[in-house]
Amino acid sequence: MQYMLIFKEPSTEVAKRSDPEAAPAYWGAWQAYIGAMAQAGIIVHGNGLQEPSTATQVRLRDGKRVIHDGPYADTKEHLGGYFIIEVAHLDEALEWAARSPNASSGSTEVRPVLPPPQQ
Repeated sequence: MQYMLIFKEPSTEVAKRSDPEAAPAYWGAWQAYIGAMAQAGIIVHGNGLQEPSTATQVRLRDGKRVIHDGPYADTKEHLGGYFIIEVAHLDEALEWAARSPNASSGSTEVRPVLPPPQQ
């Protein structure tokens, strides 16, 4: 079964990406985690995302497009990236989620992937 692991990080963790002192440990933890998933052969697809300040949000209101640059929502956690993994069951997906570097400072949401409709 396929599951999406959705990594949400607080702003303090996102800031570590470009901090010269904190970046090596931050990226090293992610490289080790991704390497372990790759070695286990469970990765279907995944990507990290650029910082929230690079986002553009689009809404349609009264038939008109409304655009906001940067993180529009005032949230404590930001979407940092995701992976689609293929594992035998939910418990295994939860184990991988708990191993993610952000599990101790942010959250990792686990959600089953919706299969395509039967034709």
